[in-house]
Amino acid sequence: MAILRYKNIGIKAIAACVPPRIVRNKDLTYMMSDEEITKTIENIGIEERRIADNDVCSSDLCYQAAMQLMKDNSIDPKSIDALIFVSQTSDYHQPATAPILQHRLGLTKDCLSFDINLACSGYVYGLSSAYAYAASEGVNRVLLLVGETMSKIVSLHDKVSTPLFGDAGTATLIECGEYGDAVFSLHSDGKGAEVMMIPAGGFRNQSSAESIVVETDKDGNERTAEQFRMDGMAVFNFGMSEEPRDVKNLLAAAGITIADVDLLIYHQANKFMTDFFSKWLKIDRARTPYSIRKFGNTSSASIPLTIVTELKDGYPDRQKVVLSGFGAGLSWGSVLVDLSKCSISTLTEYIREN
Repeated sequence: MAILRYKNIGIKAIAACVPPRIVRNKDLTYMMSDEEITKTIENIGIEERRIADNDVCSSDLCYQAAMQLMKDNSIDPKSIDALIFVSQTSDYHQPATAPILQHRLGLTKDCLSFDINLACSGYVYGLSSAYAYAASEGVNRVLLLVGETMSKIVSLHDKVSTPLFGDAGTATLIECGEYGDAVFSLHSDGKGAEVMMIPAGGFRNQSSAESIVVETDKDGNERTAEQFRMDGMAVFNFGMSEEPRDVKNLLAAAGITIADVDLLIYHQANKFMTDFFSKWLKIDRARTPYSIRKFGNTSSASIPLTIVTELKDGYPDRQKVVLSGFGAGLSWGSVLVDLSKCSISTLTEYIREN
Protein backbone atom coordinates (compact mmCIF):
# COMPACT_ATOMS: atom_id res chain seq x y z
CA MET A 1 0.00 0.00 0.00
CA ALA A 2 1.49 3.36 -1.08
CA ILE A 3 1.13 5.58 2.02
CA LEU A 4 2.56 9.11 1.80
CA ARG A 5 2.75 11.49 4.78
CA TYR A 6 3.31 15.24 4.86
CA LYS A 7 3.61 17.76 7.68
CA ASN A 8 2.96 21.50 7.63
CA ILE A 9 1.64 21.55 4.07
CA GLY A 10 -2.00 22.20 3.32
CA ILE A 11 -4.74 23.62 1.13
CA LYS A 12 -4.98 27.39 1.40
CA ALA A 13 -7.83 27.98 -1.08
CA ILE A 14 -10.16 26.31 -3.57
CA ALA A 15 -12.30 27.75 -6.38
CA ALA A 16 -14.43 26.28 -9.15
CA CYS A 17 -16.01 27.35 -12.43
CA VAL A 18 -18.79 25.67 -14.41
CA PRO A 19 -20.34 26.40 -17.83
CA PRO A 20 -23.62 28.32 -17.67
CA ARG A 21 -25.50 25.88 -19.93
CA ILE A 22 -27.68 23.42 -17.99
CA VAL A 23 -28.77 20.10 -19.50
CA ARG A 24 -31.47 18.14 -17.66
CA ASN A 25 -31.62 14.37 -17.68
CA LYS A 26 -35.41 14.41 -17.85
CA ASP A 27 -34.98 15.67 -21.41
CA LEU A 28 -33.16 12.56 -22.65
CA THR A 29 -36.39 11.28 -24.19
CA TYR A 30 -34.74 11.09 -27.62
CA MET A 31 -32.96 7.89 -26.56
CA MET A 32 -34.71 6.64 -23.40
CA SER A 33 -38.30 6.06 -22.34
CA ASP A 34 -39.78 8.13 -19.51
CA GLU A 35 -39.67 5.05 -17.31
CA GLU A 36 -35.96 4.48 -18.07
CA ILE A 37 -35.17 8.13 -17.40
CA THR A 38 -36.95 8.11 -14.03
CA LYS A 39 -35.16 4.94 -12.97
CA THR A 40 -31.79 6.28 -14.14
CA ILE A 41 -32.17 9.56 -12.24
CA GLU A 42 -33.19 7.71 -9.09
CA ASN A 43 -30.20 5.34 -9.31
CA ILE A 44 -27.43 7.78 -10.18
CA GLY A 45 -28.82 10.81 -8.35
CA ILE A 46 -28.20 13.21 -11.25
CA GLU A 47 -30.93 15.59 -12.37
CA GLU A 48 -28.89 18.09 -14.37
CA ARG A 49 -25.38 18.74 -15.67
CA ARG A 50 -23.34 21.71 -16.91
CA ILE A 51 -22.11 21.41 -20.49
CA ALA A 52 -19.42 23.57 -22.10
CA ASP A 53 -19.73 25.04 -25.57
CA ASN A 54 -17.73 23.31 -28.30
CA ASP A 55 -14.96 25.91 -28.23
CA VAL A 56 -14.62 26.02 -24.43
CA CYS A 57 -11.97 23.69 -22.99
CA SER A 58 -11.32 22.42 -19.49
CA SER A 59 -8.33 24.78 -19.38
CA ASP A 60 -10.67 27.76 -19.91
CA LEU A 61 -12.79 26.72 -16.93
CA CYS A 62 -9.67 26.15 -14.81
CA TYR A 63 -8.26 29.52 -15.86
CA GLN A 64 -11.32 31.39 -14.62
CA ALA A 65 -11.36 29.36 -11.39
CA ALA A 66 -7.68 30.22 -10.83
CA MET A 67 -8.27 33.92 -11.51
CA GLN A 68 -11.12 33.91 -9.00
CA LEU A 69 -8.98 32.13 -6.40
CA MET A 70 -6.12 34.61 -6.78
CA LYS A 71 -8.49 37.58 -6.64
CA ASP A 72 -10.37 36.35 -3.56
CA ASN A 73 -7.19 35.59 -1.65
CA SER A 74 -4.95 38.43 -2.88
CA ILE A 75 -2.46 35.98 -4.35
CA ASP A 76 0.41 37.46 -6.33
CA PRO A 77 0.90 35.28 -9.44
CA LYS A 78 4.64 35.67 -8.99
CA SER A 79 4.40 33.82 -5.65
CA ILE A 80 3.34 30.57 -7.34
CA ASP A 81 6.28 28.22 -7.84
CA ALA A 82 4.57 25.28 -9.57
CA LEU A 83 1.46 24.62 -11.67
CA ILE A 84 -0.04 21.15 -12.19
CA PHE A 85 -2.87 20.58 -14.66
CA VAL A 86 -4.90 17.38 -14.28
CA SER A 87 -7.26 16.43 -17.09
CA GLN A 88 -8.14 13.83 -19.71
CA THR A 89 -9.38 16.62 -21.99
CA SER A 90 -6.29 18.77 -22.51
CA ASP A 91 -6.13 21.42 -25.23
CA TYR A 92 -3.79 19.47 -27.53
CA HIS A 93 -1.91 16.20 -27.88
CA GLN A 94 1.13 18.49 -27.85
CA PRO A 95 2.13 20.74 -26.20
CA ALA A 96 1.10 20.17 -22.59
CA THR A 97 -1.63 22.52 -21.37
CA ALA A 98 0.07 23.51 -18.09
CA PRO A 99 2.68 25.83 -19.68
CA ILE A 100 -0.10 27.52 -21.66
CA LEU A 101 -1.98 28.16 -18.41
CA GLN A 102 1.23 29.36 -16.75
CA HIS A 103 1.48 32.04 -19.43
CA ARG A 104 -2.23 32.94 -19.42
CA LEU A 105 -2.24 33.37 -15.65
CA GLY A 106 0.83 35.59 -15.62
CA LEU A 107 3.00 33.22 -13.61
CA THR A 108 6.76 33.64 -13.88
CA LYS A 109 9.00 31.69 -16.24
CA ASP A 110 10.58 30.13 -13.14
CA CYS A 111 7.28 28.35 -12.38
CA LEU A 112 7.54 24.64 -13.16
CA SER A 113 4.47 23.28 -14.91
CA PHE A 114 3.27 19.94 -16.24
CA ASP A 115 0.17 17.89 -17.06
CA ILE A 116 -1.19 14.74 -15.43
CA ASN A 117 -3.55 12.56 -17.47
CA LEU A 118 -5.78 10.84 -14.94
CA ALA A 119 -9.51 10.43 -14.60
CA CYS A 120 -11.63 10.29 -11.47
CA SER A 121 -8.73 9.64 -9.09
CA GLY A 122 -6.96 12.66 -10.59
CA TYR A 123 -7.66 15.17 -7.84
CA VAL A 124 -6.19 12.96 -5.11
CA TYR A 125 -3.19 12.07 -7.26
CA GLY A 126 -2.74 15.73 -8.22
CA LEU A 127 -2.85 16.76 -4.58
CA SER A 128 -0.20 14.17 -3.73
CA SER A 129 2.10 15.62 -6.41
CA ALA A 130 1.40 19.17 -5.24
CA TYR A 131 2.19 18.23 -1.63
CA ALA A 132 5.41 16.52 -2.73
CA TYR A 133 6.59 19.65 -4.56
CA ALA A 134 5.56 21.91 -1.67
CA ALA A 135 7.65 19.71 0.62
CA SER A 136 10.70 20.39 -1.55
CA GLU A 137 13.16 23.19 -0.89
CA GLY A 138 12.54 26.15 -3.17
CA VAL A 139 8.81 25.54 -3.61
CA ASN A 140 6.31 27.28 -1.34
CA ARG A 141 3.13 27.48 -3.38
CA VAL A 142 1.64 25.05 -5.91
CA LEU A 143 -1.41 25.80 -8.04
CA LEU A 144 -3.34 22.62 -8.86
CA LEU A 145 -5.78 23.02 -11.76
CA VAL A 146 -8.16 20.12 -12.27
CA GLY A 147 -10.84 20.18 -14.94
CA GLU A 148 -12.77 18.12 -17.45
CA THR A 149 -15.04 18.64 -20.42
CA MET A 150 -16.24 15.05 -20.63
CA SER A 151 -19.08 16.17 -22.89
CA LYS A 152 -16.53 16.35 -25.73
CA ILE A 153 -15.66 12.65 -25.53
CA VAL A 154 -19.03 11.08 -24.66
CA SER A 155 -21.55 10.11 -27.33
CA LEU A 156 -24.94 11.81 -27.00
CA HIS A 157 -26.50 8.42 -27.76
CA ASP A 158 -24.79 6.46 -24.97
CA LYS A 159 -27.39 5.48 -22.36
CA VAL A 160 -24.68 4.56 -19.86
CA SER A 161 -22.50 7.67 -20.04
CA THR A 162 -24.66 10.51 -21.34
CA PRO A 163 -26.75 10.91 -18.15
CA LEU A 164 -23.62 10.85 -15.98
CA PHE A 165 -21.05 13.35 -17.13
CA GLY A 166 -20.82 17.11 -16.80
CA ASP A 167 -18.08 19.72 -17.24
CA ALA A 168 -16.19 21.82 -14.67
CA GLY A 169 -12.84 23.42 -13.88
CA THR A 170 -11.26 23.94 -10.45
CA ALA A 171 -8.26 25.57 -8.82
CA THR A 172 -6.59 24.56 -5.56
CA LEU A 173 -3.70 26.39 -3.91
CA ILE A 174 -1.34 24.26 -1.82
CA GLU A 175 1.34 25.89 0.34
CA CYS A 176 3.72 25.43 3.23
CA GLY A 177 2.43 26.52 6.64
CA GLU A 178 0.89 25.37 9.89
CA TYR A 179 -1.59 22.92 8.42
CA GLY A 180 -0.86 19.80 10.43
CA ASP A 181 -0.53 16.35 8.91
CA ALA A 182 -1.83 14.87 5.65
CA VAL A 183 -1.87 11.18 4.78
CA PHE A 184 -2.32 9.78 1.25
CA SER A 185 -3.15 6.24 0.09
CA LEU A 186 -2.67 5.63 -3.66
CA HIS A 187 -3.23 2.55 -5.84
CA SER A 188 -3.55 1.34 -9.44
CA ASP A 189 -4.47 -1.80 -11.36
CA GLY A 190 -3.96 -1.67 -15.13
CA LYS A 191 -5.61 -5.08 -15.47
CA GLY A 192 -8.90 -3.19 -15.59
CA ALA A 193 -7.83 -0.66 -18.23
CA GLU A 194 -10.63 -1.66 -20.62
CA VAL A 195 -13.39 -1.06 -18.08
CA MET A 196 -13.35 2.68 -18.88
CA MET A 197 -11.58 3.73 -22.04
CA ILE A 198 -11.54 5.47 -25.41
CA PRO A 199 -10.29 2.61 -27.61
CA ALA A 200 -9.04 4.64 -30.58
CA GLY A 201 -7.65 8.05 -31.43
CA GLY A 202 -4.43 7.67 -29.45
CA PHE A 203 -1.21 6.14 -30.64
CA ARG A 204 -1.94 2.47 -29.88
CA ASN A 205 -4.97 2.60 -32.18
CA GLN A 206 -4.65 5.73 -34.27
CA SER A 207 -7.46 7.71 -35.84
CA SER A 208 -8.72 6.24 -39.09
CA ALA A 209 -11.80 6.17 -41.27
CA GLU A 210 -12.94 3.10 -39.32
CA SER A 211 -12.46 4.67 -35.88
CA ILE A 212 -15.01 7.42 -36.54
CA VAL A 213 -17.77 5.09 -37.78
CA VAL A 214 -20.76 5.06 -35.41
CA GLU A 215 -21.51 1.58 -34.13
CA THR A 216 -24.52 0.35 -32.16
CA ASP A 217 -24.00 -2.20 -29.39
CA LYS A 218 -26.44 -4.86 -28.15
CA ASP A 219 -28.02 -2.39 -25.69
CA GLY A 220 -28.66 0.24 -28.34
CA ASN A 221 -25.79 2.58 -27.39
CA GLU A 222 -24.30 4.42 -30.37
CA ARG A 223 -20.60 5.35 -30.24
CA THR A 224 -17.50 5.60 -32.36
CA ALA A 225 -14.24 3.98 -31.27
CA GLU A 226 -12.99 7.49 -30.47
CA GLN A 227 -15.67 8.08 -27.84
CA PHE A 228 -15.69 7.11 -24.19
CA ARG A 229 -17.19 3.78 -23.20
CA MET A 230 -17.73 2.25 -19.77
CA ASP A 231 -18.73 -1.12 -18.40
CA GLY A 232 -21.05 0.08 -15.64
CA MET A 233 -21.29 -3.20 -13.75
CA ALA A 234 -17.52 -3.70 -13.82
CA VAL A 235 -17.05 -0.17 -12.46
CA PHE A 236 -19.52 -0.87 -9.67
CA ASN A 237 -17.74 -4.12 -8.75
CA PHE A 238 -14.36 -2.38 -8.83
CA GLY A 239 -15.61 0.40 -6.60
CA MET A 240 -17.17 -1.98 -4.10
CA SER A 241 -14.06 -4.15 -3.88
CA GLU A 242 -11.51 -1.35 -3.50
CA GLU A 243 -12.95 2.01 -2.46
CA PRO A 244 -14.36 1.43 1.06
CA ARG A 245 -11.39 -0.77 1.93
CA ASP A 246 -8.98 1.97 0.87
CA VAL A 247 -10.71 4.51 3.10
CA LYS A 248 -10.58 2.08 5.98
CA ASN A 249 -6.87 1.39 5.42
CA LEU A 250 -6.15 5.12 5.17
CA LEU A 251 -7.81 5.75 8.52
CA ALA A 252 -5.84 2.92 10.09
CA ALA A 253 -2.61 4.41 8.74
CA ALA A 254 -3.60 7.79 10.18
CA GLY A 255 -4.45 6.24 13.54
CA ILE A 256 -8.10 7.28 13.58
CA THR A 257 -11.49 5.65 13.02
CA ILE A 258 -14.47 6.59 10.86
CA ALA A 259 -16.08 8.13 13.96
CA ASP A 260 -13.27 10.72 14.05
CA VAL A 261 -13.88 11.87 10.47
CA ASP A 262 -15.73 15.17 10.09
CA LEU A 263 -16.46 14.73 6.38
CA LEU A 264 -15.96 12.08 3.71
CA ILE A 265 -16.09 13.57 0.21
CA TYR A 266 -16.28 11.00 -2.55
CA HIS A 267 -15.60 11.45 -6.21
CA GLN A 268 -19.15 12.09 -7.43
CA ALA A 269 -19.52 8.95 -9.52
CA ASN A 270 -22.97 7.64 -8.78
CA LYS A 271 -25.00 8.32 -5.62
CA PHE A 272 -26.34 4.78 -5.37
CA MET A 273 -22.77 3.46 -5.40
CA THR A 274 -21.29 5.91 -2.91
CA ASP A 275 -24.27 5.60 -0.55
CA PHE A 276 -23.44 1.89 -0.56
CA PHE A 277 -19.85 2.74 0.39
CA SER A 278 -21.10 4.85 3.30
CA LYS A 279 -23.28 2.01 4.54
CA TRP A 280 -20.30 -0.37 4.43
CA LEU A 281 -18.06 2.15 6.24
CA LYS A 282 -20.81 2.94 8.76
CA ILE A 283 -20.60 6.68 8.31
CA ASP A 284 -23.65 8.93 8.60
CA ARG A 285 -24.66 10.23 5.17
CA ALA A 286 -24.99 13.67 6.76
CA ARG A 287 -21.17 13.69 6.75
CA THR A 288 -20.88 12.85 3.03
CA PRO A 289 -21.65 16.00 1.00
CA TYR A 290 -22.92 15.63 -2.57
CA SER A 291 -22.94 17.97 -5.55
CA ILE A 292 -23.87 15.29 -8.08
CA ARG A 293 -27.55 16.21 -8.37
CA LYS A 294 -26.85 19.57 -10.03
CA PHE A 295 -23.51 18.93 -11.74
CA GLY A 296 -23.27 15.22 -12.49
CA ASN A 297 -20.02 13.31 -12.58
CA THR A 298 -17.32 15.85 -13.51
CA SER A 299 -14.56 13.22 -13.31
CA SER A 300 -11.35 14.53 -11.70
CA ALA A 301 -12.99 17.89 -10.91
CA SER A 302 -15.84 16.44 -8.85
CA ILE A 303 -14.18 16.50 -5.40
CA PRO A 304 -13.05 20.15 -5.44
CA LEU A 305 -16.36 21.15 -7.09
CA THR A 306 -18.20 19.49 -4.21
CA ILE A 307 -16.01 21.33 -1.70
CA VAL A 308 -16.84 24.67 -3.32
CA THR A 309 -20.57 24.10 -3.75
CA GLU A 310 -21.29 22.32 -0.47
CA LEU A 311 -18.71 23.52 2.07
CA LYS A 312 -18.74 27.24 1.24
CA ASP A 313 -21.78 27.90 3.43
CA GLY A 314 -22.05 24.63 5.35
CA TYR A 315 -20.25 21.92 7.25
CA PRO A 316 -18.22 24.12 9.64
CA ASP A 317 -16.46 21.08 11.16
CA ARG A 318 -13.79 20.14 8.61
CA GLN A 319 -10.57 19.48 10.48
CA LYS A 320 -10.45 15.80 9.55
CA VAL A 321 -11.67 15.41 5.97
CA VAL A 322 -11.22 12.34 3.78
CA LEU A 323 -11.21 12.88 0.01
CA SER A 324 -11.52 9.72 -2.06
CA GLY A 325 -11.45 9.21 -5.83
CA PHE A 326 -11.58 6.15 -8.08
CA GLY A 327 -11.86 5.53 -11.79
CA ALA A 328 -10.23 4.80 -15.13
CA GLY A 329 -6.82 3.24 -15.13
CA LEU A 330 -7.87 1.59 -12.99
CA SER A 331 -6.60 3.92 -10.28
CA TRP A 332 -7.88 5.01 -6.90
CA GLY A 333 -6.72 6.93 -3.88
CA SER A 334 -7.75 8.64 -0.66
CA VAL A 335 -6.29 11.40 1.48
CA LEU A 336 -6.88 12.74 4.98
CA VAL A 337 -6.53 16.53 5.06
CA ASP A 338 -7.42 19.48 7.28
CA LEU A 339 -9.70 21.97 5.50
CA SER A 340 -10.38 24.16 8.54
CA LYS A 341 -8.06 26.91 7.23
CA CYS A 342 -9.11 26.57 3.59
CA SER A 343 -10.65 29.63 1.94
CA ILE A 344 -13.48 28.59 -0.37
CA SER A 345 -14.57 30.88 -3.20
CA THR A 346 -18.14 31.23 -4.40
CA LEU A 347 -18.84 29.08 -7.46
CA THR A 348 -18.48 31.04 -10.69
CA GLU A 349 -20.01 30.51 -14.11
CA TYR A 350 -17.80 30.72 -17.16
CA ILE A 351 -17.80 34.09 -18.91
CA ARG A 352 -16.53 34.18 -22.47
CA GLU A 353 -13.56 36.50 -22.91
CA ASN A 354 -13.69 39.19 -25.56
